[in-house]
Amino acid sequence: AKPLALRSVIFGGEALDVTSLTPWFERFGDQAPQLINMYGITETTVHVTYRPITQADTHNPASPIGEAIPDLSWYVLDADFNPVAQGCSGELHIGHAGLARGYHNRAALTAERFVPDPFSADGGRLYRTGDLARYRAAGVIEYAGRIDHQVKIRGHRIELGEIEARLQAQAQVLEVIVLALDGQLVAYLVPGDPAQDPHTLREVLKGELRAYLPDYMVPTHFVLLDAMPLTANGKLDRKALPAPDATQLQAQYVAPEGELEQQLAAIWAKVLKVEQVGRTDNFFELGGHSLLATQVISRIRQQLSVELSLRHLFEARDLAAFAQCAGQGQAASVPSFVKADRSQPLGLSYAQQRQWFLWQLDPQGTAYNMPAVLRLSGSLDIAALENSFSALIARHETLRTTFRQDGEQAVQIIHPARTFTLTVESLPSGQGVEAIVQHEVQRPFDLEQGPLLRVKLLNLRSDEHLLILTQHHIVSDGWSMPIMVNELVRLYEGFSQGRDAQLAELSLQYADYALWQRNWMEAGEQARQLAYWKQQLGDEQPILELPADRPRPALQSHAGARLAIELDEVLIEGLKNMARQQGVSLFMVLLASFQSLLHRHSGQSDIRVGVPIANRTRAETEGLIGFFVNTQVLRAGFDLHTTFNELLQQVKQTALQAQAHQELPFEQLVEALQPQRSLSHSPLFQVIFNHQNQASAEVRGVAGLQVETVELDSYPAQFDLTLNTAEHDGGLSAGMTYATALFDRHTIERMAGHWQTLLRAICANPGQRIAELPILNDAERQQMLDWNATSVAFPSEQCIHTLIETQVQKTPDAPALIFAEQQLSYAQLNARANQLAHRLRESGVGPDVRVGICVERSLELVIGLLAIVKAGGAYVPLDPD
Repeated sequence: AKPLALRSVIFGGEALDVTSLTPWFERFGDQAPQLINMYGITETTVHVTYRPITQADTHNPASPIGEAIPDLSWYVLDADFNPVAQGCSGELHIGHAGLARGYHNRAALTAERFVPDPFSADGGRLYRTGDLARYRAAGVIEYAGRIDHQVKIRGHRIELGEIEARLQAQAQVLEVIVLALDGQLVAYLVPGDPAQDPHTLREVLKGELRAYLPDYMVPTHFVLLDAMPLTANGKLDRKALPAPDATQLQAQYVAPEGELEQQLAAIWAKVLKVEQVGRTDNFFELGGHSLLATQVISRIRQQLSVELSLRHLFEARDLAAFAQCAGQGQAASVPSFVKADRSQPLGLSYAQQRQWFLWQLDPQGTAYNMPAVLRLSGSLDIAALENSFSALIARHETLRTTFRQDGEQAVQIIHPARTFTLTVESLPSGQGVEAIVQHEVQRPFDLEQGPLLRVKLLNLRSDEHLLILTQHHIVSDGWSMPIMVNELVRLYEGFSQGRDAQLAELSLQYADYALWQRNWMEAGEQARQLAYWKQQLGDEQPILELPADRPRPALQSHAGARLAIELDEVLIEGLKNMARQQGVSLFMVLLASFQSLLHRHSGQSDIRVGVPIANRTRAETEGLIGFFVNTQVLRAGFDLHTTFNELLQQVKQTALQAQAHQELPFEQLVEALQPQRSLSHSPLFQVIFNHQNQASAEVRGVAGLQVETVELDSYPAQFDLTLNTAEHDGGLSAGMTYATALFDRHTIERMAGHWQTLLRAICANPGQRIAELPILNDAERQQMLDWNATSVAFPSEQCIHTLIETQVQKTPDAPALIFAEQQLSYAQLNARANQLAHRLRESGVGPDVRVGICVERSLELVIGLLAIVKAGGAYVPLDPD
């Protein structure tokens, strides 16, 4: 065939709907001509970016515009000219060659759109395109619409282009435009089949959107048109779109009724950071999650003196139903905080008590060091930074606390506030930054001498510094770190401008909390919560034994490494959709999937996972720097017939019950259950699932200085395996931290791949049995087939009961017998057969003795046959009929 003369097809002008190219690729694949998406604007002399389109791009409705051509640069920035994180939307700015001088005779508009380049040392300029974009891995940019098409609906910032892209991807839609009218979303669309029932079409489209977008991004109204109105030059005429029925627009928001609903609506709005909450609104559809739910419960306790649980919030369909629960709730009975007498010895909290014990065992250990590194770009006022630390340390007593043993009691000593002097060092010649940071964070703390906050400023250049913060866990936790950084930035902003920063006064300090915690627990709460956990976890505390590359060392090592796991957008939206459909949180879906993975890898049916919780159930503790975090043991039971949906509901109930008993210190639980202690592993659980809801891109601009959090390449492993997941800006990141004493990296890579395969299978068929859900990829499945493509001679010289007893030693918990809904493990089968064999021997059964067996097809039939053989006899099957 004659080769095509046409080599390239270039798209431009409007945002490219890549899903519309699906028929092309289905017919021609990725062969020539090459399809290219170009993005450009007149102010940058047309072309800016380019992207060769492949068939893989059609699976995502977002419009990929690729990367900048070589003589241009691009930045995706927020309103304060700070770079946004990968996956987050911001305004696209273009720099370097190609920029126009400005607009002819329009100086004001030129100054608005052509701005100084904050990243240029030679006075460069940037053009503010007014286009929203986000960047993905490998620097690829996605076009996300115009900024003037970004709206705010009840506190949620929404990109209309994202909704339009999802609708345009549906086969039933030819054209679509989405507008925000009177605080609600309205979709105008031209249907592919004008004869289709409008009501059916609207419901189908709403269902499709809910599979990928949160409820607040699903349009309230769908207006069907024969054609889109156009201007004289062929552009869409938005002003000519017909307005939907005004009475329908006004009917959607239903104001809270009565004082209680209004009070609860105000609490929801403040926690969720939305402008208004109606009585028909659902907490989780407004953007709520488990951590925010805990804050709602604590504020209700504080402001309304009503005791509620997370279960009430999960099970209430809307604000009105939640208000009914609150109206019937019990009066809060938790004692109030009181100031501890500073003239008396100050006791430790239960969590601090355990940290003190661990430090005494290993004073040189660094597993509980908590580092944070900030990159400071710009002009730094060191005196203002020192004053900021002085004020921060004076504000939080934990930052000037040390510990000592006073007889049989450990006590904390709070030292007076003093002027802070910053340690400033230049980067030594020939030494890398990472090595210096690692040396600093790996230095052990002396809990008796202090200080337990170390600060070092590393001078990289005149306009760039690294601030290295290291704390010991006994005075801080993961919640505390953002508090420290945020308050430090606010204090620096004030001192650098010659004024005091206005921080909200702290009503109590950590020592007051420690006293309150002990008094509350000793007054009966400890016994109540301990009774629940004893019943939940039982007497036996099994050790999770995952297939490892090396035997477990006699002394647990904390050497670790981390594997980042990339989850694609389609999978993330599928998981969120499943959570909505099942009435659970994303945390619960991910925990259930992780427990399923551990069950499949270990073959054990009793899976226990440690889950850290913030444990700041009182609003007064939310602004404190201190060690509040607690750890729960969440247990899941599996059998051969358990489906994922069934497990998910089990996990939901377990998690909600655990939240209602979350204050019991983990140390007391260990002491009460008294598991077999070993220095080779942690007690009660050996793996952790840590899920966080956080804002991404810790980049702040303040007083001529840009402050950015730096990721560290240091991952101590306090447990065999930790799965970390984090929700941020609609996305989801994940990673596995593992003990290098047990696992090689390729083993964890394989396990991470199995988890991703399992997640996709769960989204596709959550009603399937977990035992049947795939976890292997295609290559692994073929490898398994190749490995098993061999025949092995049956060991005929051994008796069947001997072979079974050998298997008992190898896999005691593995299924041996399955009948209908019943099953027995090898250990259970062997034990029951032994019991019956002993009875048979007592009855005279032995060699040459025939035993009739008349039993229906069942587990008991096999037990009987095996028992007869064990007793030395011969069985004679008799027909039960």
